[in-house]
Amino acid sequence: MGEGGTGMGIVHLLREVTVELALFQGEFARTNGLHTTDVRALICLLDAERAGAPLTPGELGARLGLHSAGTTSAIDRLERAGHVERVRDVHDRRRVRLQVSEQAVALGERHFGPLIAQTLDLLGTFDDGEVAAVRRFLTGVRDAAKSRHA
Repeated sequence: MGEGGTGMGIVHLLREVTVELALFQGEFARTNGLHTTDVRALICLLDAERAGAPLTPGELGARLGLHSAGTTSAIDRLERAGHVERVRDVHDRRRVRLQVSEQAVALGERHFGPLIAQTLDLLGTFDDGEVAAVRRFLTGVRDAAKSRHA
């Protein structure tokens, strides 16, 4: 595989995409007075809520690779900003789950919504086989990256 459309060319393109997305995420953080870790925390929390499994502070820290004090600091910043709330687990009152506020969701939708819409429009031009290939590739890259820091 050469440098062009396959092999290392794809790796370099993926690297460019990650840089652009990180810059876009950083812009959201700056615009909303957040630390980049706070934005990553919000993404993790939203993904967990969407999957029907809201995170505890410890679970969030593990996903972010933070120690307890760093996790607490991030949650405290998000809570003070009105983006996250600590709520008691309905099944185990001793556990605390983290819930993203509607305010934070609305901020995210305003900033990321247009990019998501463009991405979905682009994906809509792909046939089912192409979508499956993209999913398989991104899942594989994600899993490879996870295995390097797990």
